[in-house]
Amino acid sequence: MSNIYPETISRRRFVKGVAVATALVSSGSISRFAFANSKSGALTGTEFELELAPLPVNFTGEERTATVINGLLPGPVLRFKEGEDITIRVTNRLEEMTTIHWHGIILDADMDGVPGISFAGIQPGETFTHKFKAVQHGTYWYHAHTLHEQTGAYGTLIIEPKDLSQEPKVARDYPVLLSDWTDENPVDVFLNLKKMGGYYNYQQLTVGDFVKDVSQLGIGEAISKRLSWNKTRMSPADFSDVSAATYTYLMNGESPASNWTGLAKAGERVRLRFICAGTASYFDVRIPGLALTVISTDGQRVKPVVVDEFRIGPGETYDVIVQIPDDKAYTIFAQSMDRSGYARGTLSPREGLTSVVPALDATPRLEPIDMMGAMAQQSVGQDMVQMEGHRKVNHAWSEYGPGVDMRVDNPRTNLDDPGPGLRNNGRRVLTYADLKSIDKTPDQRVPSREIELHLTGNMERFIWSIDGLKLNEAKPLHFPKGERIRVILHNDTTMTHPMHLHGMWSDLESPDGKFQVRKHTISVQPAQSVSMLVTVDAEGRWAFHCHLLYHMAAGMFREVVVA
Repeated sequence: MSNIYPETISRRRFVKGVAVATALVSSGSISRFAFANSKSGALTGTEFELELAPLPVNFTGEERTATVINGLLPGPVLRFKEGEDITIRVTNRLEEMTTIHWHGIILDADMDGVPGISFAGIQPGETFTHKFKAVQHGTYWYHAHTLHEQTGAYGTLIIEPKDLSQEPKVARDYPVLLSDWTDENPVDVFLNLKKMGGYYNYQQLTVGDFVKDVSQLGIGEAISKRLSWNKTRMSPADFSDVSAATYTYLMNGESPASNWTGLAKAGERVRLRFICAGTASYFDVRIPGLALTVISTDGQRVKPVVVDEFRIGPGETYDVIVQIPDDKAYTIFAQSMDRSGYARGTLSPREGLTSVVPALDATPRLEPIDMMGAMAQQSVGQDMVQMEGHRKVNHAWSEYGPGVDMRVDNPRTNLDDPGPGLRNNGRRVLTYADLKSIDKTPDQRVPSREIELHLTGNMERFIWSIDGLKLNEAKPLHFPKGERIRVILHNDTTMTHPMHLHGMWSDLESPDGKFQVRKHTISVQPAQSVSMLVTVDAEGRWAFHCHLLYHMAAGMFREVVVA
C-alpha cells in the first residue's frame, strides 16, 4: 500500500496545526506524546495533547470565530491501536466551560466527557486527562458535548485492529467528515427555533404546490390532503429544523467552493470513512459514476453491501470502498436531507481536476406513512389500511400535554425503508435492513426486561422530549447492571431522530426479533418503532439522547443510571 494518508487539509489550516506542534516541541513534550503527520494532520501514539481555543475563520465572506482543536477545524485525526492504553489531555483555552466526548468509545463513565452527567466539564484554563483502554477498533469520532460542537470542536478517531488481516487492502484511506457551519451564534439559532419551529425552513408548501396537487389528484383529494396535515398543525415539509438558510455544509472543514480533494488514481481501491458531525443535518451521500461498497457502520464490520447512495445521520459513521476505474475526477456529493444545500469534495488523480456537481434533488415531502405509520392511507380520502410490520403501542399520561403535537398508535417496524426523500429515486439506497453484522453479538441471552420510550415533540414550539418529558422534568432511567435489556423506541414525530446511548452498545433487532447490526447511534424514522438490545455492563451515569444538537438541548435526553 502506498501513500495511505495523503494531504487532507489545506495549507492555511495545516500551518496553524504546525504552530501548535511547534509549541509542543519547544516545551519538550511532543517527544513523549503523539506526533503530527505533516501530510494528514493526524496524530498517532498512545498519549495525546489537545487544546480547544477560539480562532477566526471565514467560510461565507464574513469573519467569525470558530472553536478549533490544535488549531484545526476539524480537529486532528487521532490514530491508535486496539488493546493500547490511551491518555488524552484536553486543555480549555476558551472563556467558558467545554468538554470532549469520545463518541462510541467504550470507557469508564467519568472519562466519557458529558458535563452534568459524568463530570463537571473542563473550566477555562484547566486540563482534564482522559484515560481508557482501546477495547475496540474501527472508525469513530470525538466532539464537544456542548454548543462548541456547532462551532467546530470535532474530529476523527481511527482505531486499528490487533489483527490487521481484518482490514481491507486499499491504496488510500481517507476520513470524510461532514458537518454544518453557521455564522450565527448557536444560542441565537436555538432561540430562533424556539420563537418559530420553522424559522429556517424556506421550503414550506405554496399555492403552486396546491395547484399541482389539484392537477394530479383533483380538487377534492387535494383539499383533503391539505386538511389532514393542517389538523395536526404540521406540514409535509416539517422534517428538518435548520437549513442552508444559515448553514454552509462542510466536508473535512472545506466549503463546497473550497472543494476538499483526495488523490485517487486508476485501478486503486480507496477506503472512505464517512462521519456525520452535523449538528442538525442528515446527509444523503453518493459518488456519481462509482458504486459504494459499505463495509462497516459505527466502527462495526458488516457484510459488504453495494449501493449507490446512503443516508448518514448525526453521530453515525459508515466506511465504504470505491474502485477507481480511470484517471478521471469523481464528485463526492453529500446533499442535506431537506435538499437546501450540500457538501462536496473530489476524488482525483491530481490536484486541480474537478467533476460535475449534481443538481440538488427535488425538495422532498413527508408521506402519510411518516405521520400515521402502519395506519397510512392508500391515498387521500380513502379508508386507512394497516401495513404489514407494525407495533400497537400505549402512550404514557405525560404524552398528553401541550408539549406533544403528535402520537402514533401503530408505528411501523420495517427497516427496509430508506426514508423520506430517498424512496423510489431510481438509485440503490442503503437501508438498515441491508446492514448485517459479520460478528455475532457476544451476549445471546433473552432480555430480562423491556423498556419502551416515545420520542415526542411539538414542532411549532420547538419542544423535544421523551415520553412527553424534557430532561429536567424526568427521572433517570435505571438499567440494572448485568442484565440484558430490550429498549423499544417509538417515534411519535415526523422527524428522524439519531438516538445515541453512551457507554454501551445498541444491538438493533430486525422486525422478527433477530440480531441485525451493532451500532452506537440508531436513526428512528418518522412514525417508526425500532427495537434494540443492550447488555448493561458499564456502571455509572450515562447520557441517552437525540444527536440533533438542538433537540438534545431542548430536552430529548435521558440520564441512564447503571448500578
